[in-house]
Amino acid sequence: MTTRTPSLPAPLFYGVLAFIIFLLGGVLSLQAQINTEFQITKIEPSMPNTPAISSDAPPKLTGMPKKWLEIDTSFNWKPRLNTEKYADDVVVNYYILLANKSIAFPQGTLLTGQVTHTAIPANSQMDLRSVMFVPPRTLERFFDGKVPSSKETAFVDIGVTISRQGQVVASKSLKGTGDWWPQYPQTPGYLLNKNETPFAPLSWDYYEPVKKQP
Repeated sequence: MTTRTPSLPAPLFYGVLAFIIFLLGGVLSLQAQINTEFQITKIEPSMPNTPAISSDAPPKLTGMPKKWLEIDTSFNWKPRLNTEKYADDVVVNYYILLANKSIAFPQGTLLTGQVTHTAIPANSQMDLRSVMFVPPRTLERFFDGKVPSSKETAFVDIGVTISRQGQVVASKSLKGTGDWWPQYPQTPGYLLNKNETPFAPLSWDYYEPVKKQP
């Protein structure tokens, strides 16, 4: 005589299965948080004017200040190895989806760019900071000749990732959830890091050093 193992009723079986999946997801999520060394804590967009820097240039060589789109990113690094004191070649990638939907840009334009930082200190008591800029002329280029009057009308969402040794180690979206930017075609070449802008000499100690490109 063969014995049959009692089977669970279907509703109970699926309930148990769902509970197991829930527990597994929680464990994996907790493990991911424990193993994450880099964390992006805040993304802060703003629209400052071109800074006024004193010079002896004649008036005709100075123009009316224009608005830039500035993306200020705060992050930290807490390495698992106590021997790591500084990190070089930390790449911060920016994804800025402009609010310029039109016939020419039916999905809006996703501007992409990156900046590489060096000498990132471990376990800093204060947030570390990176920044990226969209220059006025680029805004004019994608908004039919007119710079948006406010940050609320300039973009739909902003995504930032941090990469080290070719691997993404942190990711954050300003408004959305998850990495939404892979679904859009990328438009590189228009974003500028701080050293490439008139903001370069300002707030020097506020941002992390930018690696000089060869």
